[in-house]
Formats: sequence, structure tokens, C-alpha cells
Amino acid sequence: MRTDDVQIPDNWDEAEVVVSDAYFPHSLRPVDSVTAPKVTLRKVDLGPLRLARVGWGAEVSLESDHPGAYAVNIPLAGQIESVSEGREVVSPHGYATVFRPDTAAAITRWTANCEIVGIKLDRDYLHREMARVLGRPGLQLPPQADLTTDAGKNWLSMLGAMVGNLESGASPWNNPLVADQLSGAIISAFVLAVMQETDPGAVARPRIIKRVLDRLHDDPSLAWTSADMAEVAGVSVRRLQEGFREYVGVCPREYLLDLRLERIHTELSEADRGAVCVTDVALKWGITHTGRFAAAYRRKYGVAPSETLRS
Repeated sequence: MRTDDVQIPDNWDEAEVVVSDAYFPHSLRPVDSVTAPKVTLRKVDLGPLRLARVGWGAEVSLESDHPGAYAVNIPLAGQIESVSEGREVVSPHGYATVFRPDTAAAITRWTANCEIVGIKLDRDYLHREMARVLGRPGLQLPPQADLTTDAGKNWLSMLGAMVGNLESGASPWNNPLVADQLSGAIISAFVLAVMQETDPGAVARPRIIKRVLDRLHDDPSLAWTSADMAEVAGVSVRRLQEGFREYVGVCPREYLLDLRLERIHTELSEADRGAVCVTDVALKWGITHTGRFAAAYRRKYGVAPSETLRS
């Protein structure tokens, strides 16, 4: 993962170059040629995806064919109006415009007050994740995503929290394993939020659930995502979650956290005081948010992890 502040340009030619480098190559045309750009720009690389926050400070239009990757443009304010493959899409706040890779697209109007969070998704990675999450290959994202639903709002909240933590520069987010988990979580949750149910079969059977449990117990420290577990089970993420709730009583992520807490507790209990660090042990077992980890550990064992180590 890499977070970059970008030098802000002071003319339109430089603005086109800088934003093209940070997000997607494009040709830019300010609607008011007199207005100087007031660009806001920041980007975060997270494995197979890139997050970019882009605003022009003026009304513009632009064209791009988004080489090799999907673009998901989410207005935080204002709106973007676009045309691609003969479809016109207008996305105000609460919606996202989705541009397919290697496909000509034009944003005919990007309002002056519009600032977006853009997500650049590697095409092959997204297709693999969609097949794993939904249990069916060959699906494509719709040209517009409705994020006003409960699932959409929850995804936006998760995305905002992750971006805030990433931009803080906290060291755990620079761990490649953590970056893989974050990118997988962002993509899986987005797919579930914007795609309709595609596998109306029964919930996962106990034998399939046991297969996932065995793999989790073999190595809970792996950067497990919901899509990884669903792939082991051979069902969609939604079916896996339903199966876990029916046969285990908790969702897969809760079970994995509890399993990791047990491994951490065992290691802290057996370690010599001063020989290990609680944070290092937590990271070793796949914990990526030490604050939530400490709270979960106290709920389970009644003491802070540091107290277990001291005792």
C-alpha cells in the first residue's frame, strides 16, 4: 500500500497530466476556459485497486477509455453526467458511475462543486473476485451503482473508515498482508452491495462449512477474505454467511476473529514477559486493527492482552 500526496497544478494542461497519472489517462476540457483549476487530488494504492479523491474546482468535461481497469466514480457532492456504449448516466451524491475497461466513455458534465472518490479496479482481479463472491463467472458490474440502499450506505461507511485509516499513515496499513485484506474487503462488500442475488440455491451444507472451518484452523493467520472462504466452500459469500449462521451461530468473520484470539491468548500466556510485543503477536495472527482487537480480547478473556502477557 502506498499513499501519495500529489503536487497541485496551477494550469489546465498540468492538471490533465497530473490527474491522468494519479487515476486514469484522459483528455480534459474546462467548460469555462477562463477559470483556472482548483484541483484537489490524493491517491492511495492498495494492491489491485487504487483510491483517488479528485475535484477540479470548475465545471469540466473529459474523455477516457480506462485502459485495463474499471472506474467507479462516487460523487461526494455535485454530480457527473456521462455517456458510454450509448447509455447516458447521471450520478449525484448517493450513486456511482461505473466505466468498463478499454471502453470509450465521456463525462459530458462534471459540475464545479463535484468531488469524487474514484476506485480503479484491475479488470482481471475484479472478475475473479466477482466469480468467487457471487458464485457465478462472467458477470459484469452495472453502469450505475445505487449506494442509497442499506448495503450501499454500509459499504460507503466502511470505505470512508478505511480511507481515513490509510491516510493516517499508521504502520499496520503498510503491511502487504493487511493491504490484501483491505482490498479484498472493499471489493467483496462493493460487489455484494451493488449486484443482485445470483445463486438462489440452498444455504451451504454442514460438510461444506466443515471444509472451511478446517482450513481456517490450519492457518488463521492468512489474510482471509470472505471471498477466500467462499471459494473454499464452493458457494457465494452470501450463501456461506447464511450457512455459518445456521450451523455455527456466527458469521465467518466473527468465527475467524475468535479463532485468532485463541491463538494469540495461547502465545501470550506461554511467552516470557519482555520477550514479545502484544502488537507483533496480534499482527502475526492476522489482526489488522489493534484497537478493536484489544476490545474483543477483553470481552472474551476479561483482561487486556497486556495483562495476559504480564501474568
